[in-house]
Amino acid sequence: MSRIRSKLSENKKILSIYFSAGFPNLNDTKSLIENLTKKGVDMIEIGLPFSDPLADGPVIQASSTQALKNGMTTKILFEQLKDIRKTVEIPLIIMGYFNPMLQFGIENFLKKCQETGIDGLIIPDLPLEIYLLEYKKLFESLGIAMIFLITPQTSDERIKLIDDNSHSFIYMVSSASVTGSKDTFDQNQMNYYERIASMNLKNPQIVGFGISNKTTFQQATNFQKGAIIGSSFIEFISKNEITSISNFIRNIL
Repeated sequence: MSRIRSKLSENKKILSIYFSAGFPNLNDTKSLIENLTKKGVDMIEIGLPFSDPLADGPVIQASSTQALKNGMTTKILFEQLKDIRKTVEIPLIIMGYFNPMLQFGIENFLKKCQETGIDGLIIPDLPLEIYLLEYKKLFESLGIAMIFLITPQTSDERIKLIDDNSHSFIYMVSSASVTGSKDTFDQNQMNYYERIASMNLKNPQIVGFGISNKTTFQQATNFQKGAIIGSSFIEFISKNEITSISNFIRNIL
């Protein structure tokens, strides 16, 4: 059983944390992962910085820009992660845009993921149809999970197609907007969560975009398996020491 599926099978709500690799400082990536693991986070999404992050709000964009200024590259990220599985057992996922992966070489990128122990990829701008036609066999042969996004506007038909071609979880975007923190979710979003839950999909859903505190985490996980926190965590580490991460986690769980 893969690390992702094993974690999802646990009888608990999943907390996943996102941050941009190379932020706040170039060499913080490994330390952040290890500290988050020690504080009880269930999964970690490592953002691969890109100069044109279309789905990201201002906080994540700014952290990605700073990471690039710090000198972060795809090659450096894999160098930083080469020994990560000596100290970290939880699922690790890279979230990034397709262009840097394409420049690195898709097969080479996936092999590096396999070598370093990356469990899955989230690529917002890689269409499902292109993945199925050109990359599915390669992903599956190397044991890398492809994680697809759905939004409130995604049709039931497409959601079922995504579910049929997923083997870990579905990334459930909370709204049609870009990433960013919210204090609470409105009734339309809660209705969306309930509607997707009623579809009885074979893959669990993890909610992202807008989760920032205990209230939004609980709302997002009322019907879904877990939630992803990005922007508010990035704001926290930009102002606080990495060693104080436990203070952030306590305000969520």
